[in-house]
Amino acid sequence: MKAANKGAKAPAEPLEGRASTKGNSRDQSTYRTQGRDDVSQAVERIRQAATRKPQEKLTALLHHITTDALRCAFFDLEKTASAGVDGMVWNVYADGLEERLLDLHGRVHSGAYRALPSRRVEIPKPDGGTRPLGIAALEDKIVQKAVVDVILTPIYEPEFLGFSYGFRPGRGAHDALDALAFGIERRKVNWIVDADIRAFFDRLSRDQLLRFLEHRIGDNRVLRLITKWLNAGVMDGTEWKDDLQGTPQGAVVSPILANVYLHYVLDLWFQKKWRTRRATGDTIIVRYCDDFVVGCQHKADADQFLDDLRERMSQFALELHPDKTRLIEFGRFAMANRQARGARRPETFDFLGSLLQNPTERWFFGPISAGRMPVGSAFEQRVT
Repeated sequence: MKAANKGAKAPAEPLEGRASTKGNSRDQSTYRTQGRDDVSQAVERIRQAATRKPQEKLTALLHHITTDALRCAFFDLEKTASAGVDGMVWNVYADGLEERLLDLHGRVHSGAYRALPSRRVEIPKPDGGTRPLGIAALEDKIVQKAVVDVILTPIYEPEFLGFSYGFRPGRGAHDALDALAFGIERRKVNWIVDADIRAFFDRLSRDQLLRFLEHRIGDNRVLRLITKWLNAGVMDGTEWKDDLQGTPQGAVVSPILANVYLHYVLDLWFQKKWRTRRATGDTIIVRYCDDFVVGCQHKADADQFLDDLRERMSQFALELHPDKTRLIEFGRFAMANRQARGARRPETFDFLGSLLQNPTERWFFGPISAGRMPVGSAFEQRVT
């Protein structure tokens, strides 16, 4: 509304209406379709139930995977992504979409749905090696996306701890770097454990993962779906392979499964046991999926943590990489402390593509190769 123009006499109506905009507004406070609104309501119901009953298993979950949920998942997929072993691409599947989704919905709920193996491709790594990536079939992507968005995320977001980042809503790489910057600057951190889990996605135990999922998920139909994806294997050229362990790196469902696995293996263990029972000084931890950094006040704590961490990982089919896991003297006073001992300058370490180094007593981040924050952002002001 806006005030009416002044006149010789008082206007009959004190206010006149403003016409609606001629084009779409930039942001919308509601969803464009009733179906997407229904999906949002289902997500909220599951989230509330997970929060209200933190120690209970949630049952009757699969009925939330409706055709609306599958449709939303389809439109959220990358339209130009490579095809899996089925050869199906987004634009082709969109032709006759409603009939395809109805058929897919029926197969998912009747148990007739079968997961196809992922197509393996090798992605170059910065160090010159390659990383195997699994490209799922399009229908597998749709169902995985729906299960992740509608069921798994609302259940586990209230569960995950605050120092867990990566493949979570609003908790990206720069948020993890910001948290690490804040922890090193504000806490008594003199030693850094730069940990690297060897081939995490290839080695995690599927049996242990399913046991972890059973703590919160009581719908066996959802667990069977996840089991189908884990056991689908990969197609390497014309050869089908399955190592009976791990989850395909690149699958839509893999990041949240990785977060669930490390939530139980690392996060809860560190927060509730090691930090309170073993550490004698300040400690911090920042985890981004399978990459994590731990800071300690005392070297004895850092040494003890490394020993305990190796033992903990071995209990869950994991192993620290012997060449990439390091203990580094770090922090605001590392340079002065090392100069007093006649030692060389402190080492640097890399976290999420960003170089962290101690050229002076005031530590700082080096170039962020994974992408820069906007100039003048709160992150840059804090760490530069």
